[in-house]
Amino acid sequence: MPAAFFVVRATVTDAGRRAAFDKWYETEHLPDAVKAFGVSKAWRFWSLDDPSLHQAVYQFDDEAALEAMLKGEALKRLTADFNRDWPEVTRARETLVLAQEFGT
Repeated sequence: MPAAFFVVRATVTDAGRRAAFDKWYETEHLPDAVKAFGVSKAWRFWSLDDPSLHQAVYQFDDEAALEAMLKGEALKRLTADFNRDWPEVTRARETLVLAQEFGT
C-alpha cells in the first residue's frame, strides 16, 4: 500500500503574527498532531514566493490510516485548538496518495 498524505495550507496574513504562529506550530501543534495522528513523518514549510503561506504535511502509512484519522476525534480536537488560538488564519486541506517515488 502506498503512503498517503494530509496537507494543511494556512495563510497567516498578519506579518507581525508569523513568528508567534511559527513558534506555536513548532512547539505545540505539530508535536500534538504527530502524536494524535500516529504518523510516520511530518514536515512544515514556509513559501519562498509568498511569506504568508505555511504548509504542513503529515505522512500516513496508507490511505486506510489517513481515512481513519479524518473520521476520528483527534482531528476535531486539533481543529478546535487551531481555531481557538488562530481564528484569523484561514486554512485549506488536501489528501494525497503517493503515485511514485524516485531517487534515494
